Amino acid sequence: MDNNNITLSVVMPAYNEEQHIKDNLLETSRILSRFLHRYEIIAVNDGSKDSTGKLIAEAAEMDSHIVDTGYDVNQGKGHAITTGIAKASGKYIAFLDSDLELSPSLLKPFMKQMRDTGSDIVIGSKLHPESKLDYPPIRKVMSYSYYIMLKMLFHLGIHDTQTGIKLFKAEVIKPIAENLSISGYAFDIEILVAAHRQGYSISEAPIVLNYSRDDAADGRRIKIKDIWKVFTDTIEIKKKYH
Repeated sequence: MDNNNITLSVVMPAYNEEQHIKDNLLETSRILSRFLHRYEIIAVNDGSKDSTGKLIAEAAEMDSHIVDTGYDVNQGKGHAITTGIAKASGKYIAFLDSDLELSPSLLKPFMKQMRDTGSDIVIGSKLHPESKLDYPPIRKVMSYSYYIMLKMLFHLGIHDTQTGIKLFKAEVIKPIAENLSISGYAFDIEILVAAHRQGYSISEAPIVLNYSRDDAADGRRIKIKDIWKVFTDTIEIKKKYH
C-alpha cells in the first residue's frame, strides 16, 4: 500500500509462531480497519526455524496492509522490533505481541489517551487498577517483583514495563531505537529509560489480558537462564544511563 500519510504502524515480532501467525496478522488487520483507514502491520520474522516466514509472506499477499520483513538468524525480540521501527512510516508506532493475548483493539483507547493526556508514550500495564487479567499467579508475582527492582534502579514512576503492547509518537521512538544496545527481553526497559531521561511523558493504560498459552506444551516455560539474562541486561542498562 501507499506509505504516505500512514496514521499507525504496528510492529509485530514473530519467532516460531507458525501455529497462528497468519490468522493473527489477518485478524489484526480486520480489527484495526474498524477504527483506522491508514495503517500498516509490520510483521518481523525473527529468524524462525519453522514456517513462520512463509506464512507471513502469505498473509502479506492476502492483505496489502501487512508488510513482510525479517531475517534468517534469530536475533531476539528487541532486534526484531527495532527492525520493524526502521521500516515504519506511521505518525504513531505501536508494538504488539503476535500471539494476540492482547487485542489490537486496545490501540484505539491508547491513541485516545495519548491525545487526551498529551503523552508521548502510552504503555499497557498489568498493574493498572482497571486492568482485567487472566494470568498465572507466579507471573503476577514476577511482574510485581520486577516493578520493585525497576523502581529502585530507575525511578521511572511507572508500574509495568514488560506488557507486550505500547504506543509511541514516531518522532520519539525512532531516534531512541537507533541507539539501543539491548536486543533481548529487557529492551523495553532501555526504551523507557531513554525516553524518561530525554523528558518524554509516559502514561499507563489498562489492558485486558487473556493468557491462553500452555507454557510447558509450547516450550515457553520461563527458565532460570532467561530470568538471569533479563536481570543482567537490566544492570547493563543501569550502567549505560547512570
